Amino acid sequence: MNQYENIKQGEKGAWISIFAYILLSAIKLIIAYIGSSSALRADGLNNTTDVIASIAVLIGLKISRKPPDNDHHYGHFRAETIASLIAAFIMVTVGLQVIVGTIQSIIEGNYEQPNMLTAWTALGASGVMLIVFRYNLKLSKKIKSTSLYAAAQDNKSDALVSLGAFIGIIGAQFGIYWLDPIAGLAVGVIIVKTAWEIFRDASHTLTDGFDEDQLKEIKSSIAKHPEVEEVKDVKGRLHGSQALVEVTIFVDPDLTVQESHDITERIETLLDEKHDVPHAHIHIEPFHEENNKE
Repeated sequence: MNQYENIKQGEKGAWISIFAYILLSAIKLIIAYIGSSSALRADGLNNTTDVIASIAVLIGLKISRKPPDNDHHYGHFRAETIASLIAAFIMVTVGLQVIVGTIQSIIEGNYEQPNMLTAWTALGASGVMLIVFRYNLKLSKKIKSTSLYAAAQDNKSDALVSLGAFIGIIGAQFGIYWLDPIAGLAVGVIIVKTAWEIFRDASHTLTDGFDEDQLKEIKSSIAKHPEVEEVKDVKGRLHGSQALVEVTIFVDPDLTVQESHDITERIETLLDEKHDVPHAHIHIEPFHEENNKE
């Protein structure tokens, strides 16, 4: 399965998230209004942002499937990462609104005992989102999609948010009325925290950040190749979910051009099969004893 087919598979996960969030946000907001629960209302508002974020991920995935053109020679894979960034901005905006609104409610002392229906709604929603999380997490690892993985983490945080809302509502049933708005405040904090994590990962990718440990493993594998005298340099960047690696190696200066070319092909195969790096640029330089001198 090639990268474009992988992205198409990822769109299924985005669609499942969208449908789940639309259904759950509508149910939560209606029942929160009827049952007077600040925590469930905050949870429902959280899901409305998740709808927008999931749509952004879906659009990003669709753009990523566009093939290379005259001004995008490497394709459009980074649209997926940009979608994650947009989703993070949307989430942090609503998260801050939830925090401010809940704090105002606590200061004003607007405490009400929520109906038990709101508790069972929160608990049921938590179960649904755990199922969606497991599906998207498994799919994101299978197709190696960074944006779908971010969506899966958002699914997990939503399941935990709903569980927290359930606990807050149950506490209010025992006279601890302030526990419900406190749970709503916790929801806002979780939204902002999740948004920050998605933003951090997306911005790291867009600024050509790459896992240092993975680079060390790649360098070690290449250095063990019998025809490589020394590995001079290894650089890496992510293009969407694809790893692009540039390697400079020293080889026997007496090798022919064809023999040197064959070495680069064997290293490219090694990187693809062992480190899941489908695109690598291998630069060959002649090895001399002075290369070992510091």
